[in-house]
Amino acid sequence: MIRVAEPDDGPAIAALEEEAFGSDAWSGTLVREGLAGLVPGALYLVAEAERSSDVVGYAAASLFADVAELQRIAVAARDRRTGVATGLLARVEDEARLRYSERLLLEVREDNAPACAFYAARGFRELDRRPRYYADGTSAVVLEKVLS
Repeated sequence: MIRVAEPDDGPAIAALEEEAFGSDAWSGTLVREGLAGLVPGALYLVAEAERSSDVVGYAAASLFADVAELQRIAVAARDRRTGVATGLLARVEDEARLRYSERLLLEVREDNAPACAFYAARGFRELDRRPRYYADGTSAVVLEKVLS
């Protein structure tokens, strides 16, 4: 089940953040601020396990006017390749369309071949590159999907 995240989901989201992004992980404080509504336009979604209420994935997006941006999407290692990320992305796209966004943007590490393939298979196209974007010097690929 995918639902809008609540403040109590903060620790689970922070744990997924650390697992998925390591040194590039958002701080627990930033996650708490987003869940508390202190970050304008922020939307956090969580995916729960089928047989429990355990959070197995989450997505964070910024939804503003005609452009939405997927900030994060992460799934627990044991639950990858089970459709969780696909469901989260679809829900982000639905929420963006409800807010009249015409396109969805995101950045992905250029060396993250599985993520690049995941987004390409779902209609995202390369828009630009950001050299040395990440702390370790890896560049980011900016992807776009038209939602209209």
